[in-house]
Amino acid sequence: MEPAPHVIWNNEAEERAGTPLVVMFHGYGSHEGDLMALSASLPGGLSIASVRAPQRAGAGFQWFPLSSELGFTTDAVVAAAEPVVPWLRDEALQHTHVILLGFSQGMAIATTVARHAPDLVDAVVGLSGFVVPVADDDAQADFFYDAALREDPLRMFWGRDPEDPVIPPALVDLTAEWAQQHAEATKVQYRGIGHGVSPQELSHVSEYLRALTD
Repeated sequence: MEPAPHVIWNNEAEERAGTPLVVMFHGYGSHEGDLMALSASLPGGLSIASVRAPQRAGAGFQWFPLSSELGFTTDAVVAAAEPVVPWLRDEALQHTHVILLGFSQGMAIATTVARHAPDLVDAVVGLSGFVVPVADDDAQADFFYDAALREDPLRMFWGRDPEDPVIPPALVDLTAEWAQQHAEATKVQYRGIGHGVSPQELSHVSEYLRALTD
């Protein structure tokens, strides 16, 4: 059995029952404290858990290895997402909602978890990231229950800068195509933020979370 992921929280265990849960997945080379710093800009009353990626990458961590062209394998993506699912299933039992929030590579993991366990996830917030493309004949295709999301689309907020210098345009296009078929997506573009997050975007994310959880 995979060990549970390393997680930090914004509150104490006894304060979590009956609250909406937001689970954060940081970007490549970062760490769980990075996104948790955004929690002060989100609505009150949320239980927020920030998960550390499993592999070292420079001074931080990565969910899965990337080649110089940002190439990756679905095997590596699934290996990173798998241990999160049983942990999330246990945590979800005491919460009113489960929302996954991922930045950059973390959006790939957040959406992968949601695609594997659509019954568990109320919505995904994806910031400056992408959805993992999976061919029908991929060895890991059975991990992704996309057919269920074609019937009952995933609620998703997707924020990005159209001039983002990091995420390749091909991955952006594939993400847009996937979202069209599998998500009820709120897509917002923020010019001038590059590969980052802006106060305006956080304000929109807060509105989105409030509408979901009120």
